[in-house]
Amino acid sequence: MGEIWTDNYKLKTWLQVEIAACEAQAELGYIPTEALEEIKAKANFDEQRVLEIEAEVRHDVIAFLTNVNEYVGDAGRYIHLGLTSSDVLDTALALQLVASVNLILEQLEELIQAIRYQAQQHRYTVMVGRSHGIHAEPITFGFKLAGWLAEVLRNRERLVRIRQEIAVGKISGAVGTYANIDPKIEAIACQKLGLEPDTASTQVISRDRHAEYIQQLALLCASIERFAVEIRNLQRTDVLEVEEFFSKGQKGSSAMPHKRNPIRSERLTGMARIVRGHAVAAIENVALWHERDISHSSVERVVFPDACILTHFMLKEITNLVKNLLVYPENMKRNMNVYGGVIFSQKVLLALVEKGMSREDAYRVVQECAHQAWNKIDGNFRELICKNAQVSLYLSPADIEYCFDPQNHLRNLDEIYQRLCI
Repeated sequence: MGEIWTDNYKLKTWLQVEIAACEAQAELGYIPTEALEEIKAKANFDEQRVLEIEAEVRHDVIAFLTNVNEYVGDAGRYIHLGLTSSDVLDTALALQLVASVNLILEQLEELIQAIRYQAQQHRYTVMVGRSHGIHAEPITFGFKLAGWLAEVLRNRERLVRIRQEIAVGKISGAVGTYANIDPKIEAIACQKLGLEPDTASTQVISRDRHAEYIQQLALLCASIERFAVEIRNLQRTDVLEVEEFFSKGQKGSSAMPHKRNPIRSERLTGMARIVRGHAVAAIENVALWHERDISHSSVERVVFPDACILTHFMLKEITNLVKNLLVYPENMKRNMNVYGGVIFSQKVLLALVEKGMSREDAYRVVQECAHQAWNKIDGNFRELICKNAQVSLYLSPADIEYCFDPQNHLRNLDEIYQRLCI
């Protein structure tokens, strides 16, 4: 990914655009075929030489063209014929962005497979579901991962769509009116580059496309952050249901030898904030003056390389983390039954209602038993329910046994697994 955002790669894409435009010009008879062949045979650049020229002329595209013409000679007069700088810059940028999103999609596929595998492995690994950070009702760890899988699949769909949205070029001249260049040249050149001509460019391709591109990366990184935050929470000492892999020789603290910290997840959480910040900057780039100014340029030199490289790195990190995640089913079972299984309160409530007790009375009785057990070392909700005289009027021991069976909460999860082909 880093290679795509080097100056050398950028200049290569500039040369691709210039040659594609020359090929289109030749096909339409605007430049001699012999000149095109000479351009294709000789066109080259030297990155350091371009910088030397730019230091004098203070214009990157002019510096580049000057250096290319030093290689080509007289036929170089046909290069950049009728074009403006942004024809090259924006069309070449599209090539970089498409190459970047292709790499991101490749890595995303690895993450999809890693999550799918773990979801299969833990399809029946029962754990407590939580809302507001508080124990709620039983789920499985595989079900939690199924939610992650559904989310990354949506991210993949969005990235595929944005790849198409960003794969546009413009070779339409100084303010986009084709005053000095045939629109057919743009069509032919873009086709050669694997791009579509922009529908209605000004001197630049409108930056709403680029803003959406960074927003989609930020959204993907937000998903990665969600997974990382969940791992961090589940790794807390008082929970310890999953844990980042801790390699041999790894140290968690300079002071406390016992520490095993979720450093990868914390790192991912921090990097997601950076990409989100870049999304804001990309949105600010949409409002340019009239047909074009260059206030977007300095921003994009930072946000595009940063956002693409960070997103790709984050994907690699979360994929490795998911593949090597340590899962502790016994701790999940222990946590699920804390305070005598208070998480089964709704099943008891519904059973009482089904047997004839009013909902208000049933809620009151069940809540009293749950709160009596809550946060007590020897608190036992199930025992209190079994001993409660009002409950006994409606529920038999077998009924109560049924209420505390976690499998009752999982019987419809196959529907979700089938939707995701898990």
